[in-house]
Amino acid sequence: MTVPVVLVVFATVAAVLGPRLLRRGDWLTRSPRMGIFAWQALSGSVLLSALLAGAALAVPTLPATANIAEFLQSCLMLLKAQYSTPGGAAAGITGAILAVSVLARYGFCLARCMVSARSSRLEQLRALALVARRNDRYGVLVVDHPVAAAYCLPGRGRQIVLTTAALDVLDEEQLSAVLAHERAHLRGRHDLVMAGAEALEQAFPRVPAFRAARFELARLIELQADDTAVRHYPRLTVASALVRLAEGGAAPASALGAGGQSALMRVRRLAAPLNPLGPGRRAAIALAAAVLLAGPVLLAAVPAAGIAHDFSCPTAAVASHKDMAALGCLPAAQACPEGAARS
Repeated sequence: MTVPVVLVVFATVAAVLGPRLLRRGDWLTRSPRMGIFAWQALSGSVLLSALLAGAALAVPTLPATANIAEFLQSCLMLLKAQYSTPGGAAAGITGAILAVSVLARYGFCLARCMVSARSSRLEQLRALALVARRNDRYGVLVVDHPVAAAYCLPGRGRQIVLTTAALDVLDEEQLSAVLAHERAHLRGRHDLVMAGAEALEQAFPRVPAFRAARFELARLIELQADDTAVRHYPRLTVASALVRLAEGGAAPASALGAGGQSALMRVRRLAAPLNPLGPGRRAAIALAAAVLLAGPVLLAAVPAAGIAHDFSCPTAAVASHKDMAALGCLPAAQACPEGAARS
Protein backbone atom coordinates (compact mmCIF):
# COMPACT_ATOMS: atom_id res chain seq x y z
CA MET A 1 0.00 0.00 0.00
CA THR A 2 2.98 2.30 0.47
CA VAL A 3 3.83 2.60 -3.23
CA PRO A 4 0.33 3.79 -4.35
CA VAL A 5 0.26 6.40 -1.58
CA VAL A 6 3.73 7.68 -2.50
CA LEU A 7 2.74 7.86 -6.17
CA VAL A 8 -0.45 9.80 -5.39
CA VAL A 9 1.52 12.25 -3.24
CA PHE A 10 4.12 12.59 -5.99
CA ALA A 11 1.42 13.33 -8.60
CA THR A 12 -0.26 15.88 -6.34
CA VAL A 13 2.97 17.72 -5.55
CA ALA A 14 4.00 17.73 -9.21
CA ALA A 15 0.59 18.99 -10.35
CA VAL A 16 0.50 21.80 -7.76
CA LEU A 17 4.12 22.94 -7.58
CA GLY A 18 5.24 22.02 -11.09
CA PRO A 19 3.52 24.87 -12.97
CA ARG A 20 4.74 27.41 -10.41
CA LEU A 21 8.33 26.27 -10.73
CA LEU A 22 8.24 26.14 -14.52
CA ARG A 23 6.92 29.68 -14.76
CA ARG A 24 9.67 31.12 -12.58
CA GLY A 25 12.20 33.23 -14.40
CA ASP A 26 12.47 33.77 -18.15
CA TRP A 27 14.13 30.52 -19.17
CA LEU A 28 11.00 29.26 -20.94
CA THR A 29 11.07 32.25 -23.26
CA ARG A 30 14.82 32.00 -23.75
CA SER A 31 14.67 28.31 -24.68
CA PRO A 32 11.22 27.31 -26.00
CA ARG A 33 12.41 23.84 -27.01
CA MET A 34 13.47 23.05 -23.46
CA GLY A 35 10.24 24.57 -22.18
CA ILE A 36 8.17 22.26 -24.40
CA PHE A 37 10.08 19.24 -23.12
CA ALA A 38 9.67 20.38 -19.49
CA TRP A 39 5.89 20.89 -19.76
CA GLN A 40 5.46 17.55 -21.52
CA ALA A 41 7.57 15.86 -18.83
CA LEU A 42 5.43 17.41 -16.09
CA SER A 43 2.17 16.34 -17.73
CA GLY A 44 3.49 12.86 -18.45
CA SER A 45 4.75 12.48 -14.90
CA VAL A 46 1.37 13.33 -13.35
CA LEU A 47 -0.50 11.01 -15.73
CA LEU A 48 2.00 8.17 -15.26
CA SER A 49 1.85 8.51 -11.48
CA ALA A 50 -1.91 8.03 -11.51
CA LEU A 51 -1.65 5.01 -13.80
CA LEU A 52 1.08 3.35 -11.75
CA ALA A 53 -0.74 4.05 -8.48
CA GLY A 54 -3.72 2.09 -9.77
CA ALA A 55 -1.49 -0.65 -11.17
CA ALA A 56 0.38 -0.93 -7.86
CA LEU A 57 -2.92 -1.53 -6.07
CA ALA A 58 -4.13 -4.04 -8.64
CA VAL A 59 -0.91 -6.04 -9.03
CA PRO A 60 1.62 -6.66 -6.27
CA THR A 61 5.15 -5.50 -6.91
CA LEU A 62 6.75 -7.77 -9.47
CA PRO A 63 10.15 -9.23 -8.61
CA ALA A 64 13.16 -8.08 -10.59
CA THR A 65 14.62 -11.29 -11.96
CA ALA A 66 15.85 -12.48 -15.33
CA ASN A 67 14.76 -16.08 -14.67
CA ILE A 68 11.42 -16.51 -16.46
CA ALA A 69 10.32 -19.54 -14.45
CA GLU A 70 11.17 -17.84 -11.16
CA PHE A 71 9.45 -14.65 -12.31
CA LEU A 72 6.21 -16.44 -13.23
CA GLN A 73 6.22 -18.47 -10.03
CA SER A 74 6.82 -15.35 -7.94
CA CYS A 75 4.02 -13.50 -9.72
CA LEU A 76 1.59 -16.34 -9.03
CA MET A 77 2.54 -16.44 -5.37
CA LEU A 78 2.18 -12.68 -4.94
CA LEU A 79 -1.16 -12.55 -6.74
CA LYS A 80 -2.58 -15.35 -4.61
CA ALA A 81 -1.36 -13.64 -1.47
CA GLN A 82 -2.84 -10.31 -2.60
CA TYR A 83 -6.30 -11.60 -3.43
CA SER A 84 -6.59 -14.20 -0.66
CA THR A 85 -8.13 -11.64 1.71
CA PRO A 86 -11.21 -9.44 1.21
CA GLY A 87 -9.18 -6.29 1.88
CA GLY A 88 -6.52 -7.21 -0.64
CA ALA A 89 -9.09 -8.12 -3.27
CA ALA A 90 -10.96 -4.85 -2.75
CA ALA A 91 -7.75 -2.83 -3.05
CA GLY A 92 -6.75 -4.74 -6.16
CA ILE A 93 -10.10 -4.20 -7.88
CA THR A 94 -10.08 -0.51 -6.95
CA GLY A 95 -6.59 -0.10 -8.37
CA ALA A 96 -7.51 -1.88 -11.58
CA ILE A 97 -10.56 0.34 -12.06
CA LEU A 98 -8.45 3.45 -11.44
CA ALA A 99 -5.71 2.47 -13.88
CA VAL A 100 -8.11 1.38 -16.61
CA SER A 101 -10.29 4.48 -16.15
CA VAL A 102 -7.35 6.90 -16.38
CA LEU A 103 -5.90 5.17 -19.43
CA ALA A 104 -9.24 4.79 -21.18
CA ARG A 105 -10.28 8.38 -20.47
CA TYR A 106 -7.06 9.85 -21.84
CA GLY A 107 -7.02 7.47 -24.82
CA PHE A 108 -10.60 8.36 -25.70
CA CYS A 109 -9.98 12.10 -25.46
CA LEU A 110 -6.76 11.86 -27.45
CA ALA A 111 -8.46 9.88 -30.20
CA ARG A 112 -11.37 12.34 -30.24
CA CYS A 113 -9.02 15.34 -30.49
CA MET A 114 -7.04 13.80 -33.33
CA VAL A 115 -10.14 12.69 -35.24
CA SER A 116 -11.74 16.11 -34.80
CA ALA A 117 -8.58 17.90 -35.94
CA ARG A 118 -8.23 15.64 -38.96
CA SER A 119 -11.88 16.17 -39.90
CA SER A 120 -11.48 19.94 -39.57
CA ARG A 121 -8.33 19.94 -41.72
CA LEU A 122 -10.00 17.86 -44.43
CA GLU A 123 -12.95 20.22 -44.46
CA GLN A 124 -10.64 23.21 -44.83
CA LEU A 125 -8.68 21.50 -47.59
CA ARG A 126 -11.90 20.82 -49.48
CA ALA A 127 -12.89 24.46 -49.13
CA LEU A 128 -9.44 25.62 -50.22
CA ALA A 129 -9.65 23.41 -53.30
CA LEU A 130 -12.58 25.56 -54.40
CA VAL A 131 -11.29 29.04 -53.58
CA ALA A 132 -7.48 28.89 -53.41
CA ARG A 133 -4.93 28.88 -56.19
CA ARG A 134 -1.52 27.27 -56.14
CA ASN A 135 1.59 29.47 -56.05
CA ASP A 136 4.36 27.23 -57.33
CA ARG A 137 7.07 29.79 -56.64
CA TYR A 138 6.57 29.56 -52.89
CA GLY A 139 4.83 26.19 -52.73
CA VAL A 140 1.75 27.60 -50.98
CA LEU A 141 -1.97 28.08 -51.46
CA VAL A 142 -3.16 31.67 -51.94
CA VAL A 143 -6.63 32.86 -50.95
CA ASP A 144 -8.13 36.21 -51.91
CA HIS A 145 -8.71 38.07 -48.67
CA PRO A 146 -8.27 41.68 -47.51
CA VAL A 147 -6.62 40.69 -44.18
CA ALA A 148 -2.98 39.64 -44.11
CA ALA A 149 -2.72 36.12 -42.68
CA ALA A 150 -0.52 33.04 -42.93
CA TYR A 151 -1.09 29.59 -41.47
CA CYS A 152 -0.36 25.94 -42.10
CA LEU A 153 -2.52 22.82 -42.11
CA PRO A 154 -0.47 19.89 -40.74
CA GLY A 155 -1.12 16.24 -41.36
CA ARG A 156 -1.02 14.05 -44.43
CA GLY A 157 -2.15 16.74 -46.89
CA ARG A 158 -0.19 19.50 -45.19
CA GLN A 159 -0.33 22.90 -46.79
CA ILE A 160 0.77 26.47 -46.11
CA VAL A 161 -1.90 29.08 -46.81
CA LEU A 162 -1.36 32.80 -47.45
CA THR A 163 -3.87 35.51 -48.18
CA THR A 164 -3.38 37.95 -51.05
CA ALA A 165 -3.11 40.75 -48.48
CA ALA A 166 -0.14 38.95 -46.88
CA LEU A 167 1.61 38.78 -50.24
CA ASP A 168 1.00 42.50 -50.69
CA VAL A 169 2.30 43.69 -47.31
CA LEU A 170 5.31 41.37 -46.93
CA ASP A 171 8.51 41.95 -48.82
CA GLU A 172 10.54 39.04 -50.19
CA GLU A 173 12.65 38.48 -47.09
CA GLN A 174 9.73 38.85 -44.69
CA LEU A 175 7.70 36.38 -46.70
CA SER A 176 10.56 33.88 -46.64
CA ALA A 177 10.80 34.27 -42.87
CA VAL A 178 7.06 33.62 -42.48
CA LEU A 179 7.33 30.50 -44.63
CA ALA A 180 10.26 29.30 -42.51
CA HIS A 181 8.07 29.78 -39.42
CA GLU A 182 5.23 27.73 -40.88
CA ARG A 183 7.54 24.96 -42.12
CA ALA A 184 8.97 24.71 -38.61
CA HIS A 185 5.46 23.93 -37.36
CA LEU A 186 5.06 21.22 -39.98
CA ARG A 187 8.47 19.61 -39.45
CA GLY A 188 8.16 19.74 -35.66
CA ARG A 189 4.68 18.14 -35.77
CA HIS A 190 3.50 20.78 -33.34
CA ASP A 191 -0.05 19.68 -34.04
CA LEU A 192 0.69 16.44 -32.16
CA VAL A 193 2.14 18.41 -29.24
CA MET A 194 -1.08 20.38 -28.97
CA ALA A 195 -3.30 17.33 -29.48
CA GLY A 196 -1.70 15.60 -26.50
CA ALA A 197 -2.03 18.68 -24.30
CA GLU A 198 -5.65 19.33 -25.30
CA ALA A 199 -6.57 15.69 -24.69
CA LEU A 200 -5.16 15.85 -21.16
CA GLU A 201 -7.09 19.04 -20.40
CA GLN A 202 -10.32 17.56 -21.75
CA ALA A 203 -9.84 14.25 -19.95
CA PHE A 204 -9.00 15.80 -16.58
CA PRO A 205 -10.33 19.39 -16.57
CA ARG A 206 -9.96 19.74 -12.81
CA VAL A 207 -6.18 19.32 -12.91
CA PRO A 208 -4.74 22.86 -13.18
CA ALA A 209 -1.36 21.57 -14.37
CA PHE A 210 -2.90 20.19 -17.57
CA ARG A 211 -4.72 23.45 -18.27
CA ALA A 212 -1.53 25.44 -17.71
CA ALA A 213 0.44 23.03 -19.92
CA ARG A 214 -1.93 23.49 -22.85
CA PHE A 215 -1.73 27.28 -22.61
CA GLU A 216 2.05 27.35 -22.26
CA LEU A 217 2.66 24.82 -25.03
CA ALA A 218 0.54 26.86 -27.45
CA ARG A 219 2.78 29.83 -26.72
CA LEU A 220 6.07 27.92 -26.76
CA ILE A 221 5.56 26.23 -30.12
CA GLU A 222 5.15 29.69 -31.67
CA LEU A 223 8.35 30.87 -30.00
CA GLN A 224 10.19 27.79 -31.22
CA ALA A 225 8.97 28.37 -34.78
CA ASP A 226 10.14 32.00 -34.51
CA ASP A 227 13.57 30.81 -33.38
CA THR A 228 13.76 28.46 -36.36
CA ALA A 229 13.05 31.35 -38.72
CA VAL A 230 15.66 33.49 -36.94
CA ARG A 231 18.35 30.92 -37.79
CA HIS A 232 17.99 31.89 -41.44
CA TYR A 233 16.76 35.49 -41.33
CA PRO A 234 17.48 38.54 -39.15
CA ARG A 235 15.47 38.87 -35.96
CA LEU A 236 14.10 42.25 -36.96
CA THR A 237 12.93 40.83 -40.29
CA VAL A 238 10.94 38.12 -38.51
CA ALA A 239 9.60 40.70 -36.03
CA SER A 240 8.48 43.10 -38.75
CA ALA A 241 6.74 40.26 -40.59
CA LEU A 242 4.84 39.36 -37.41
CA VAL A 243 3.77 42.99 -36.99
CA ARG A 244 2.24 42.97 -40.45
CA LEU A 245 0.45 39.69 -39.75
CA ALA A 246 -0.75 40.59 -36.24
CA GLU A 247 -4.14 41.85 -37.42
CA GLY A 248 -4.87 38.52 -39.04
CA GLY A 249 -6.08 37.06 -35.73
CA ALA A 250 -5.93 33.42 -34.73
CA ALA A 251 -5.49 30.67 -37.30
CA PRO A 252 -8.49 28.48 -38.22
CA ALA A 253 -9.27 25.47 -36.03
CA SER A 254 -6.61 22.72 -36.25
CA ALA A 255 -4.25 25.11 -38.10
CA LEU A 256 -1.08 26.81 -36.84
CA GLY A 257 -0.51 30.42 -37.80
CA ALA A 258 2.30 32.97 -37.67
CA GLY A 259 0.02 35.76 -36.47
CA GLY A 260 -2.56 35.72 -33.73
CA GLN A 261 -2.89 37.13 -30.23
CA SER A 262 0.67 36.23 -29.20
CA ALA A 263 2.25 38.10 -32.12
CA LEU A 264 2.92 41.35 -30.26
CA MET A 265 4.53 39.54 -27.33
CA ARG A 266 6.74 37.64 -29.76
CA VAL A 267 7.66 40.86 -31.55
CA ARG A 268 8.92 42.34 -28.29
CA ARG A 269 10.94 39.19 -27.66
CA LEU A 270 12.50 39.28 -31.12
CA ALA A 271 13.30 42.99 -30.82
CA ALA A 272 15.22 42.41 -27.56
CA PRO A 273 18.89 41.35 -27.63
CA LEU A 274 19.48 37.63 -28.10
CA ASN A 275 19.90 35.96 -24.70
CA PRO A 276 19.92 32.17 -25.11
CA LEU A 277 20.46 29.70 -22.30
CA GLY A 278 23.96 28.36 -21.87
CA PRO A 279 24.69 24.67 -22.54
CA GLY A 280 25.17 23.95 -18.84
CA ARG A 281 21.76 25.29 -17.88
CA ARG A 282 20.09 23.52 -20.81
CA ALA A 283 21.65 20.24 -19.70
CA ALA A 284 20.47 20.81 -16.12
CA ILE A 285 16.91 21.51 -17.27
CA ALA A 286 16.90 18.44 -19.52
CA LEU A 287 18.17 16.27 -16.67
CA ALA A 288 15.56 17.64 -14.25
CA ALA A 289 12.76 17.04 -16.76
CA ALA A 290 14.00 13.50 -17.42
CA VAL A 291 14.13 12.76 -13.69
CA LEU A 292 10.61 14.15 -13.28
CA LEU A 293 9.33 11.89 -16.04
CA ALA A 294 11.20 8.85 -14.74
CA GLY A 295 10.27 9.52 -11.10
CA PRO A 296 6.99 7.54 -11.04
CA VAL A 297 8.63 4.54 -12.71
CA LEU A 298 11.49 4.56 -10.21
CA LEU A 299 9.10 4.86 -7.25
CA ALA A 300 7.07 1.93 -8.53
CA ALA A 301 10.15 -0.19 -9.31
CA VAL A 302 12.16 0.27 -6.11
CA PRO A 303 10.23 -2.35 -4.08
CA ALA A 304 10.96 -4.95 -6.78
CA ALA A 305 14.52 -5.23 -5.54
CA GLY A 306 13.28 -6.18 -2.09
CA ILE A 307 10.90 -8.74 -3.51
CA ALA A 308 13.68 -10.26 -5.61
CA HIS A 309 15.84 -10.46 -2.49
CA ASP A 310 13.07 -12.27 -0.62
CA PHE A 311 12.88 -14.92 -3.31
CA SER A 312 16.60 -15.63 -3.14
CA CYS A 313 15.95 -17.60 0.09
CA PRO A 314 18.13 -15.76 2.55
CA THR A 315 17.67 -16.38 6.26
CA ALA A 316 15.23 -13.49 6.74
CA ALA A 317 13.03 -14.71 3.90
CA VAL A 318 12.41 -18.24 5.14
CA ALA A 319 9.50 -17.26 7.35
CA SER A 320 7.75 -15.41 4.55
CA HIS A 321 8.13 -18.39 2.22
CA LYS A 322 6.68 -20.69 4.86
CA ASP A 323 3.79 -18.29 5.30
CA MET A 324 3.12 -18.32 1.58
CA ALA A 325 3.31 -22.12 1.53
CA ALA A 326 0.79 -22.19 4.37
CA LEU A 327 -1.53 -19.95 2.33
CA GLY A 328 -1.28 -22.35 -0.58
CA CYS A 329 0.69 -19.84 -2.67
CA LEU A 330 3.79 -22.02 -2.69
CA PRO A 331 4.05 -25.81 -2.27
CA ALA A 332 5.72 -26.80 0.98
CA ALA A 333 8.40 -28.70 -0.92
CA GLN A 334 9.41 -25.46 -2.68
CA ALA A 335 9.82 -23.47 0.54
CA CYS A 336 13.40 -22.60 1.44
CA PRO A 337 15.08 -25.55 3.06
CA GLU A 338 15.94 -25.40 6.72
CA GLY A 339 19.56 -25.74 5.75
CA ALA A 340 19.38 -22.35 4.03
CA ALA A 341 18.27 -20.77 7.27
CA ARG A 342 20.97 -22.47 9.30
CA SER A 343 23.67 -21.63 6.75
